[in-house]
Amino acid sequence: MSIRRNRRVKRREFLGTAVCAGAAAGLVLGGRVGRAASKTAGFEAGEGVVDITPPLGIELAGFHYRSLENERLITGIRQPIAARALVLQIGNTQAAIVSLDICGVAGEMTGRVQAQVAKQTGIPAANVRICATHTHSMPTFCYLRQWGAVPRQYMAVVERKIVRAVELAKADLAPAELYVGKSRAAGASNNRTTKNWKTDEQFTNDSTDADRWLDSTVHVMHFQRAAAKPNLLWYHFSAHPVCYGDTKAGPDWPGLVDELVRQKMKIRPSFLQGHCGDVNAGDAKHWVGAAESTAQPVFAAIQRALAGATRVKADQLRVKTEQFKLSLNLQLFKQWLAAYRKDPAKPGGGFVDARFAEDWFQSAAKYDLSQAHLPITLTAMRLGELGLLFHPSELYSYYGLVIRRDSPLPETIVVGYTDGFVGYLPDPNAYEAGEYAAITVPKIVDLPPFTPTTAREMTAAAVDLFSKPALF
Repeated sequence: MSIRRNRRVKRREFLGTAVCAGAAAGLVLGGRVGRAASKTAGFEAGEGVVDITPPLGIELAGFHYRSLENERLITGIRQPIAARALVLQIGNTQAAIVSLDICGVAGEMTGRVQAQVAKQTGIPAANVRICATHTHSMPTFCYLRQWGAVPRQYMAVVERKIVRAVELAKADLAPAELYVGKSRAAGASNNRTTKNWKTDEQFTNDSTDADRWLDSTVHVMHFQRAAAKPNLLWYHFSAHPVCYGDTKAGPDWPGLVDELVRQKMKIRPSFLQGHCGDVNAGDAKHWVGAAESTAQPVFAAIQRALAGATRVKADQLRVKTEQFKLSLNLQLFKQWLAAYRKDPAKPGGGFVDARFAEDWFQSAAKYDLSQAHLPITLTAMRLGELGLLFHPSELYSYYGLVIRRDSPLPETIVVGYTDGFVGYLPDPNAYEAGEYAAITVPKIVDLPPFTPTTAREMTAAAVDLFSKPALF
């Protein structure tokens, strides 16, 4: 089934003739722009970065531990860990995007941070996005059954530091021009659910979720700023940061990209995670991937994307946030409960072990079965000719590609793990095959399973969000 708009706006060719860094377009990296950024449009951008390196001894998230004595406790720090805030302003409208090197955030935490940001900076809470990178080498700030406890004290510290990062970003505002580019990072990722995936190069209007897909594109947003302010670089890619399974904390493969960009391009990058529900890092030689073999092609793609970046008219900053209700499969959920009651020793598929199953049942038995939907926050942001779509799920690649394809804007970036975390939104085949994403992860995040078509429904809602009058 293909998801399309009834009146889809014809896409323009977005990235034109490549221009080399430092050429006539005035493109430079860490330093000042070659000419003053345009002041006529009134577009300003600022960035704030605050260290959030965790203390030793608290739990890492992202991998199951089989006993209370076998938690992954932090024993060292592999790479620096940060909260990075980008504040955008056009006229009286301001918005903030935070990239957080954390496994996941809860909606309750997001609400607290948004309220504090609004109080301290005046940026409306509805215009503040909290985006986790989903690194599996950091703690979690949302519930994950036996995948890492929520460190409440550390979370409170990070909440304050996020607010500080946004404050610094607002204070750093300066006139800017936006350049957007993209390039494919071949070999940097793989669809972990199949050996026979298709890539975004093959994606068309007729593509469907009967196939499995891979988005190999790296997007860059390069903010060239005036007033002696350093330029800013934000990039987007879709791949699980799951390469390290040890007890050292860090951003995973994005940390290596950060090192390469800083060393060779003299600018500090910030990362936004994409639709990587069925995507791991690397070339599939090992299921978790190798950080080095991912970082190198992503870094090379960033270089190419910058060299071919095109200036985007940033004359509007508009944000539209709506609640969307994800459909839950309560019939399947009831079957799980019945199977456990009948024989706790053999509760059916999708349970990691007996301890996990018992803990799940104690919670699941209390679920209000009248609640057939899970409300989430969807946000569409329009920065001139660039769109950004934010959602709280681990979306399968196909659906992220649909949003990109069917958005009415020339280029759209789809950012997952934002303002909460609901687990995977897989395709119907995942439910038919009983895949991990469809039947085990709902138990980890302590939710009923979604229906096989929930991802389709959310994707259609995301595309429709860009057609709202508030954005145009």
